[in-house]
Amino acid sequence: MLGKDSTYREFNDDDDHNEEMQSPDFFRDVVEADGEERDERPSSEDDARGSTPSMRVSKACLKNVFTVVLIFIYLLLTTVAAFLAYQTISDFLEKLNHPVMSVTYKEVDMFSPPGIALYPGNARLLSCRHHYHDHIPPLVNPGKPQDSDCVIEEVTYNGLFTNQTKKKALVVRGPSDVHSRELIFMQFSQNETEEDFSAITYMLFAKFSDLDNSLNKSGFMRDCERNYSTWTFSGGFRTWVKMSLVTTSGKSDQSVEFRQESTVVKFNDKRPETERSNQLFFAVFEWRDPFIQEIQLIVTANPWSSAAILCGVFMALFKAANFAKLTVQWIIRMRKRHLRNKARQQGIIN
Repeated sequence: MLGKDSTYREFNDDDDHNEEMQSPDFFRDVVEADGEERDERPSSEDDARGSTPSMRVSKACLKNVFTVVLIFIYLLLTTVAAFLAYQTISDFLEKLNHPVMSVTYKEVDMFSPPGIALYPGNARLLSCRHHYHDHIPPLVNPGKPQDSDCVIEEVTYNGLFTNQTKKKALVVRGPSDVHSRELIFMQFSQNETEEDFSAITYMLFAKFSDLDNSLNKSGFMRDCERNYSTWTFSGGFRTWVKMSLVTTSGKSDQSVEFRQESTVVKFNDKRPETERSNQLFFAVFEWRDPFIQEIQLIVTANPWSSAAILCGVFMALFKAANFAKLTVQWIIRMRKRHLRNKARQQGIIN
């Protein structure tokens, strides 16, 4: 009997528990508990959300600053590369248009006898003699014709700029023995009452033999007048001309130029008063030293080095462009991520 009572009591307890679970008050309590738990979750999320805005602002500022710095670096690299390219091209053109002069001195024992073209006009050549070792003997009967030992050739041709004007040139074979200090001493006479200014023009050209071997001497003298400079020496003085030869060679042509140093000494005229109406001219020509100055024009612009520098510049530009491309892609990716996070947060809030 006791066993049956205990079993009956346990059965009744189970029935009572089932009736409590099926009662409406039980579900009401469960719903309220769930509601309380849901109310507690958003409160924790709100706390977390309330602590992050300052962090988001600081991250956004850092991103913007970093982006500006990257853009500035790209612009700086581009500017430097463009400047280097411009400077390289400018230097190459400057060196190409202005070659460097290389000067050397070549010593010779004998010079080729130069041509001394004199344009005396109304003056008359009185004498022309060779002397050596810088020694000129005292004048004997100045103003009178004397013996000459120079090789002289007379050429008459039309003027270079005025074809109607005839020009008469006395071309003298110049000195050649520089070690013996060979010189040529010439004396001219001219009636000073015929001219307002008394001077004789002369011109130097490289080789007397060029004129001697030329078939067209008039054309040769015209070419010399076109290519060489002219000088003058005045009456009443002794003009001592010391010549030097300069050769200039470029890429394809070669030119010869005469340089000179001249000293002027007054002539003490001791002639009688009746003979002083004729103005006397004295000229001395000799070589200054046994050296020929050779000038060679050298173009220092190297196209290969310039091309290498330009390749490096363009490579830097390419790298800078690639860097800018990656920067833009990174900015777009960060922007999309920011928008995606913002949309997610808005969904959570909603």
